[in-house]
Amino acid sequence: MKAVVIREHGGLDSLLWEDLPDPEPKADEALVEVKACGVNHLDLWLRKGVPGHRYPLPMIPGNDIAGVVRKVGSAVKEFKAGDEVIVAPGISCGKCAACAQGDDHLCRWYGIIGEHRDGGYAELVSVPGGNLLSKPQGISFKEAAAFPLVFLTAWHMIVDRAGVREGEDVLVHAAGSGVGSAAIQVARLHGGNVIATAGSKEKLDRAKELGATHLIDYRKEDFADRVREITHKRGVDVIVDSVGKDTWPGNIKSLAKGGRLVFCGATSGWDVTTDVRRVFFKGLSILGSTMGTRGELREVLAHLASGRLKAVVDSVLPLEQAREAHRKLEAREAFGKIILEP
Repeated sequence: MKAVVIREHGGLDSLLWEDLPDPEPKADEALVEVKACGVNHLDLWLRKGVPGHRYPLPMIPGNDIAGVVRKVGSAVKEFKAGDEVIVAPGISCGKCAACAQGDDHLCRWYGIIGEHRDGGYAELVSVPGGNLLSKPQGISFKEAAAFPLVFLTAWHMIVDRAGVREGEDVLVHAAGSGVGSAAIQVARLHGGNVIATAGSKEKLDRAKELGATHLIDYRKEDFADRVREITHKRGVDVIVDSVGKDTWPGNIKSLAKGGRLVFCGATSGWDVTTDVRRVFFKGLSILGSTMGTRGELREVLAHLASGRLKAVVDSVLPLEQAREAHRKLEAREAFGKIILEP
């Protein structure tokens, strides 16, 4: 098969286009012919490396996979060759207390396909049979590959961690990102009034189409000042962030009393500075969040199938142009998800 492989951390030239042996599924696995694979910031971190974290290289990246089952192992009973599927990106042991309680994302051995085992930047991928989900007929492979990781992440942040309620004001940073474009929709689905930030008019216009009611161009205005103006000095109830260092001080200023800051990443840097006086004086909650449960992913898929949520596809590139996909994502040129097709 053809695949994109990372053998050592580095720049775009670390994405190698190679011929590799076809994977052979184990008894509890399925071999999936990849029809589409989403590109995520996690792929960039895998390529570039993260200080203090060791990735099991070489690795085929790609967390969001949609395709057709080629064959299944003897222990896989729910799916068969020819089934159109979406692959849940999270992997867990299935046996520990967290998994038994349905909190598989808190499993001590939790990992992500395309980070801890080979992913979807390939013509074929072998995945655990328990990670297969039936692809709804009304959704294209491209759309199916645009939703799992980002919508699961946004759903868990907004619904489980922050508990957004009807009528609350929700600030969503990086509206053009995969998580941002998903978060706008999830917050609106739960009755939130969304304030979205982005770095261009084009991205803000698209954020408005997804349901944002107020728009902030962070390149032209201080978002904390605008939030104060929009909310009549009250502040927002919830902030959804994946940016980190660049937005952190303004986030703390922008929260109303009892507000919740929920974050899932730090694309601009992790070494933040917090004025803790504001945290305890205002009774703020700072909530970390990573991925979500398999059950939440099924719930998101049901909303996607019904049309209540919409996968946002920015562009589609052939798999051999993975370097261009990474360049485009890193340059913040995309709104929503970039999809690779083998």
